Amino acid sequence: MSNNTSRFQESLDKRKEEGTLRRLRLRSDGIDFYSNDYLGFAKSKELQSLLLQKVTENPQLLSGSTGSRLISGNSDIVVSLENEIARKHHFESTLLFPSGYNANLALFSTLPSRHDTVIVDEQIHRSVHDACKLSNAKKLKFKHNDTDDLENILRRQEGHCYIAIESLYSMEGDFAPLQEIASIASTYKASLIVDEAHAFGVFGYGLIEKLQLQNHVSAVVVTYGKALGAHGSAILCNETVKSYLINFASPFIYTTSAQDFQWMSIKTGYEFLDQNHELAEKLKNNVKVFRSRNLQSPSAETSPVQAIVIPDNQRLKALQNTLSEEGFLTYAIYSPTVKEGSERLRICLHSFNTEEEIINLTGIIKEFI
Repeated sequence: MSNNTSRFQESLDKRKEEGTLRRLRLRSDGIDFYSNDYLGFAKSKELQSLLLQKVTENPQLLSGSTGSRLISGNSDIVVSLENEIARKHHFESTLLFPSGYNANLALFSTLPSRHDTVIVDEQIHRSVHDACKLSNAKKLKFKHNDTDDLENILRRQEGHCYIAIESLYSMEGDFAPLQEIASIASTYKASLIVDEAHAFGVFGYGLIEKLQLQNHVSAVVVTYGKALGAHGSAILCNETVKSYLINFASPFIYTTSAQDFQWMSIKTGYEFLDQNHELAEKLKNNVKVFRSRNLQSPSAETSPVQAIVIPDNQRLKALQNTLSEEGFLTYAIYSPTVKEGSERLRICLHSFNTEEEIINLTGIIKEFI
């Protein structure tokens, strides 16, 4: 075994000893409290029938795109979808990507220059951190949702600043103070970029649209692998930013475009979302049921993500195993993924969960803690 491979194995062995070794597992049968399928679109027979009908009418949707969008992979379907998404969200332009990770990689590796500073919320998604490594810009963190800390950092910077936040954070299950941060960004002439991955669909077209902040942000990322039950992502922006990304963003330029079926599934998902507002209401009611059970949580009262902090990896693992034995599928987040002492059980609520399931789940958690 080579020296490098030995080092790899030592790191893996350490994680195994700590009980934090990641493994790929097939989907389990059980009551779903861990997926991002907030509105049940991914398991909707009705939506599946609509997609099957479109494929039956146009089997070419299933074929590969044959190249990057700058060569042979740019179809009428993706172009018309981008225009439609821009209209729906009230933005000038949209650029579609195969995933949210890919979209963030494009944004933060391309827009900031070596003379700029990217100021990120300390709980921003890993994709933003990875993207900043590809940029020559300076990266700083501000305390989670702490606008005073953000402003103190901004005040000390020279050159242009980018602010990176999420509207709804998937680890904490809380909301960013969007209006206040937008105001601060305006004061310091900073570019605000908002990731709406966990808010889109749950709260209509997202919180930027809901609060009418389109003119206060430089870009918004919405993803379709969560509430829309599809896959892919869109960057909402103005025409200049879109053109700049098309010309300079390596994650866009040097990748084969997704097949048209992915774009069609997003288009159909939007149509289904527009026709089924009651699913978001069902989810809202289920969140109320969960919160009525009086479990301590740092999460917002209306968030579909509810975190239960269990500050010990072994206790957390025991709770997750107990829930699994009772048929509940949950997701435990161990340190070092989160800070030591803030390990948590991440509960994702859905429109399809029943009140009885929620009561039974919270009952087991209460007994454990």
